[in-house]
Amino acid sequence: MSLHNLEGLGLEAPDEAGDLIPVAPSGLRSPEERTARPEAADVSAPRRHWTGLPPRRPLWSLLREDVGCVKARDPAARHIYEILLTYPGVHAVVLYRIANRLWTRGFRFPARFLSWFGRVLTNVDIHPGATIGRRFFIDHGACVVIGETAEVGDDVTLYHGVTLGGTSWSAGKRHPTLENGVLVGAGAKILGPICIGAGCRIGANSVVVEDVPPDMTVVGIPGKVVKDRRGRRLPDGRIDLDHHLIPDPVGDVLNVLIDRVEFLEARVSHLQGRLCASTASRTSAKEKPEHERA
Repeated sequence: MSLHNLEGLGLEAPDEAGDLIPVAPSGLRSPEERTARPEAADVSAPRRHWTGLPPRRPLWSLLREDVGCVKARDPAARHIYEILLTYPGVHAVVLYRIANRLWTRGFRFPARFLSWFGRVLTNVDIHPGATIGRRFFIDHGACVVIGETAEVGDDVTLYHGVTLGGTSWSAGKRHPTLENGVLVGAGAKILGPICIGAGCRIGANSVVVEDVPPDMTVVGIPGKVVKDRRGRRLPDGRIDLDHHLIPDPVGDVLNVLIDRVEFLEARVSHLQGRLCASTASRTSAKEKPEHERA
């Protein structure tokens, strides 16, 4: 089925107006708040923080933004035809968008079959029931897994090997929520119904199993917050992709321990010197004749 045939499913033509609500930073949201739909629309600016499931947008508008955001995040992308023909991450997102529309309209088997085909074609497994926002990019698309109840906000970037997985057999919410502007490094695993705050960066090969406040950097197994960097967006609106500039918490701890050991060694050496001087003084006093000591 071609993209043009999807017009028969009742998809409108894309419009130029945005319809998402900018929200001031307010920390993590409760599960009830994350599942609530916004009631109003704003045409002035894209969302910065997660406000729950995004409103329905025209398919063509979403696909146009998904393709258009690639040049802003990948300097290797040269023109639109190269992106459309050679980027498996873009192919996976396009197939997901179509499968998701089928899924939400009740065509579950065709949606799962299209999702399976996308996995065979791109090696990216996105469940058609997942909720993914605008301008979603999978760089070097390979070995990415996104579960059924995962929720992904706007302007999110994933590298290869990322897993948004579940930790429960229950049928409820069991996959993570990524708020707007999150960047997840290669091989990272985000597990369970947790929330990754807006603007966070997840270091490569990290395993995150707990909620993360907005604008934090997380590294390690299990993932630990190591840095709070505000305002990582560049002046031209692009996302800061310097995901290699990640602190080393283990190295920092070792440096502190080394400094402490050096301090203790210097202190012990000083005390030994004082003890030797005191012992020598008492020894010399004992060796003097009695009349000299008097």
